[in-house]
Amino acid sequence: MTELKGALIGCGFFAVNQMHAWNDVEGAKIVAICDRDAERLKIVGDQFGIERRYSDAEALLADGGFDFVDIATTVQSHRPLVEMAARHKVPVICQKPFAKTLADAKAMVQACREAGIPLMIHENFRWQTPIQAVRKVLDAAAIGTPFWGRFSFRSGYDVFSGQPYLAEGERFIIEDLGIHTLDIARYILGDVKALTARTKRVNPKIKGEDVATILLDHDSGATSVVDVSYATKLSNEPFPETLIELDGCDGSIRLSQGYQLEVTNADGTRTIDVSPRLLSWASRPWHNIQESVYAIQQHWVDQLSQGGEHSTSGADNLKTFALVEGAYESAATGQRVDVGALLR
Repeated sequence: MTELKGALIGCGFFAVNQMHAWNDVEGAKIVAICDRDAERLKIVGDQFGIERRYSDAEALLADGGFDFVDIATTVQSHRPLVEMAARHKVPVICQKPFAKTLADAKAMVQACREAGIPLMIHENFRWQTPIQAVRKVLDAAAIGTPFWGRFSFRSGYDVFSGQPYLAEGERFIIEDLGIHTLDIARYILGDVKALTARTKRVNPKIKGEDVATILLDHDSGATSVVDVSYATKLSNEPFPETLIELDGCDGSIRLSQGYQLEVTNADGTRTIDVSPRLLSWASRPWHNIQESVYAIQQHWVDQLSQGGEHSTSGADNLKTFALVEGAYESAATGQRVDVGALLR
C-alpha cells in the first residue's frame, strides 16, 4: 500500500487523540497541521514532529502536498473548511457534529459530490470494539430478527472541565453525545422513519439540555429507546460506556457495564468480554473512545486506498444528523417527527 499523506486542521482537545491514532494507522501519516492558535500549533507540532505548520487553512490547501485533510475544528467552521477542501479537490474527514444545520450538512455533501471527492464524518462511536461485537452477533443471526432495543449513555462525568465550551451552547447533550448514540442505534437496527423526544436541563450551570430520552421507530419495524444523560450520579461511574439491550425473535443481547456482552438464545447464555484494547498512548477510561479513533481512521485509509464507500460517509451521516434535528424539533413541540421529511 502506498502511504497516503494527510493534513490536520485544528489542534484542540480531541485532535491530539487523532494525531496519536494517525501514528498507529497503517498506510498514512500526517505531514502538515493548521490552527489559528499559535500556542496549540506549536504544542502539537512539537509533540508529533510536524514541520509544516499553518495558521491559515487556505494557505495550507493552496500549498498542497497531501492526499486528504482531517478537519478537527469546532462545528462553526466545518462548512467553510469542507467546501474549501472540495474546491481544492482534497478528500476530507470532518469532525462531528457535521454542521450547525441540516441545510449546511446537505450543502457540504453536495459540494464534495460535485468535486468528486470522498467525505467521511468522524463518527467513531460505532467503531468501538464492544459496538462492533454487538453488530457481529446480530449479523450471525444469534438472536434472530431484533424487534426492540435500548441504547443508553448515562453518566455524572464532568465533561465541562476539559471542554468548557460545551456548557455555553443552547444545545448540548443531543448534539454532542446523543448524535453518537443515535448513530449507534441506526448502525445496529437500521434507519429511522419517525421519532419522539423529551429533554431536560438538570445542571443549572449550563445553557443546554443534559438529559434526553428519544423513542425511535425504525424502518424495519423495530422500536428503540436512546437515553443519554450527564446528570446521572451512580455508585460505579460507567463513563464512557454505551450500554445496549436488544430483544430478537430468537433471543436477546445485553452489553453491560464493564464491556460484558451476554447473548441468550436456544443454546443457552454465553458471556463474552468485549473490552477495548488499551493502546500505548491511551488512558482509562478514555481508551474505549481512543481505540475507536484509531479504528475509524484506519477504515478511512483502507477505503480511500481501495476506492470504497466509507461506513460514515457524509451521505450516510445526513441520516444521523436528521435524527439530531428531529429530536430537537420533537422536544420543542412535543410532537412525533417524520424523519424522512427532514431529509427530503
